[in-house]
Amino acid sequence: MEGTVYKSTGSWYTVKATDGSFYECRIKGKFRIKGIKSTNPIAVGDNVHFELDEKGEEKVGVINSIEDRKNYIIRKSVNLSKQTHIIAANLDQVFLLITLNNPTTYTIFIDRFLVTAEAYQVPTVLVFNKIDTYSDAEKNEIKFLVALYREIGYTCIGISAKTGKNVDRIKEMMIGKTSMFSGHSGVGKSTLINAIEPGLGIKTAEISQQHLQGQHTTTFAEMFDLSFGAQIIDTPGIKGFGIVDMEKEEIGDYFPELFQLKQDCKFNNCIHMDEPQCAVKTALEDGKVSWSRYKSYVQMITGEDENYRIDIHGERK
Repeated sequence: MEGTVYKSTGSWYTVKATDGSFYECRIKGKFRIKGIKSTNPIAVGDNVHFELDEKGEEKVGVINSIEDRKNYIIRKSVNLSKQTHIIAANLDQVFLLITLNNPTTYTIFIDRFLVTAEAYQVPTVLVFNKIDTYSDAEKNEIKFLVALYREIGYTCIGISAKTGKNVDRIKEMMIGKTSMFSGHSGVGKSTLINAIEPGLGIKTAEISQQHLQGQHTTTFAEMFDLSFGAQIIDTPGIKGFGIVDMEKEEIGDYFPELFQLKQDCKFNNCIHMDEPQCAVKTALEDGKVSWSRYKSYVQMITGEDENYRIDIHGERK
């Protein structure tokens, strides 16, 4: 039988078969995917092949193979830095929810997420939530960030999941697609999902989740079918986002604005740090490349993984 993984709890997987039936499945023996060392060999969104094992009246599925992934989002676990975790697979798009405060989403987190999404070919939309709660000064800060990321080429939408502002726009973008919602605990993912599809009744337990942050490295996503012909993958709040298996020389390729300038650097293997006649450094001095983005890039190049949450957009020039 064939199906798609809708939920994972570590040892059990809820799989929706092609006929629409749901089955609880286990993995057959040791399951390793070539080239990926992960805490979870199978992720929500994976297309799998399984057999039914009837034990009395109970039918239990046994997953014996996984189809090639179109893409996936993977992160380094914050506490166990050598371990990685695949958040979800086979995505059409990701909506990254961002809040200026309560909690603060720093640009280093946004940039790490975007670099990973670029590397694994997952289109990302930046969603600035809680815009009904900001002061005029904070709204200007949001405008600055929106202008910064739009210029690079990212779609940015300001919303209020609570008041419903621009929620319909998100809904329209989701029709016919599998979308993932991600971001820190407390940014309003559950509130937004409930605004989009009230019948789901996702618990808005962000505060209790905040106390649990960092205690567990295995966090599990869940997929839902929506009434308007869309699928959503809801993910638990992410505290930090470590990039996985990237060489220094390739990180700049996942910053679209740096990649565009690369051909103008004197050296083919320029990593835009101390090399002479570097087009990126020139553009930086001319104000054509954002200082906050460049600082995020430098942190990734130098491997300052403990600084996932440093505030750098407050230091811009």
